[in-house]
Amino acid sequence: MLHLLKYRFLQIVRDYQMLFWALGFPMILGTFFYLAFGTLGLESTGESRWDGISVAVMEENTDSENAKAFLTFLNEIDGDTIQIQDISTEKEALSQLKEEEILGIYYVKETPSLTVGKNGLYESILTSLLKTYNLNASLIQEIAGTHPEKIPQALDEMSDYRQVIKEVSAGGKEMNPNVQYFFALIAYACLSGVFLSVKATFDGQANLSPLGARRSITPTHKLTLILMDMLLLVIIHFINILILNLYIVKVLGISLGDDIPSLLLVNFMGSTIGIALGIAFGCIGRFSMELKLGLAVVITLLPGFLAGLMFGNMKNIIETHCPIINRINPAAVLSDAYYYLSIYNDTAKFHRCLMILAFMSIGLVIIAFLGIRRERYDSI
Repeated sequence: MLHLLKYRFLQIVRDYQMLFWALGFPMILGTFFYLAFGTLGLESTGESRWDGISVAVMEENTDSENAKAFLTFLNEIDGDTIQIQDISTEKEALSQLKEEEILGIYYVKETPSLTVGKNGLYESILTSLLKTYNLNASLIQEIAGTHPEKIPQALDEMSDYRQVIKEVSAGGKEMNPNVQYFFALIAYACLSGVFLSVKATFDGQANLSPLGARRSITPTHKLTLILMDMLLLVIIHFINILILNLYIVKVLGISLGDDIPSLLLVNFMGSTIGIALGIAFGCIGRFSMELKLGLAVVITLLPGFLAGLMFGNMKNIIETHCPIINRINPAAVLSDAYYYLSIYNDTAKFHRCLMILAFMSIGLVIIAFLGIRRERYDSI
């Protein structure tokens, strides 16, 4: 077993062409991303440029005290956290919301409400503003009922909303709006492990390569061979992804968050799904190596495109019209995992992404085993 592991490792690391597509090409692509727009959204001083979130305000009923207070609250943060657009009708506001010209609609009434078009960082900020106001309003009502003499002190403490508003992510990091492209890039790099594993499976089939013929006569069980290859490939590709992460963080200066153990975990799961996808794909069919590599380009670029690698808003469009695609697209799941870890800091959704990747990986390994377990050769 150690003999097989040793020479399999040497064979993989000496395949420089496959290593280039698994590591070199994503690093080059990341460099181009950085040169194109990697620093957009950040001022030369290093502080975030914040122009406010475009919203509409619909005044449905301003007679109540709570509605008047909410309108005052919105006016206080207008031009700082939000940008209130001059929209007179709800129909026009909903139209602009659909076209993403605005990101939310606040309704001023006895019980204020908010309408957003999708789930995202800025929509979460708008929701948090409304929750903050409602919490403070409830607090004032409670104080008025129990300790009315302390109302002036409470109002004084909450009078300046703008002092507590700053453009940060839920994890406390300043947000570069183009970081989503780098999340999609790392997801694409993880799936590029397909190139390594397709080549490995090609070399493991007796009817396709001389090395496969020699490996087929070994008494080692085929599932053991698959798992052994997968273990080596995952370790090698995991190192590739770590190198890419270090390049993005240390050289390009793009933050991927401070939770290193969780980052390593998602990198490992990304490496696993990329290798498992390539093994499953390589074990099905008897195509030539050239054709398999051509198809490998498709099964890496297409999920990357759907996850926002070429068009940053693509994943949001899919989420609006056909969200199931984002749930079964490994690149989108990986991109979400990096987003939830580094920006949104949502551990529940982060763990959900990891579970999806784990189930996908197990399913792909089963498919690979079923694809080759009944293979028999008349002559080797």
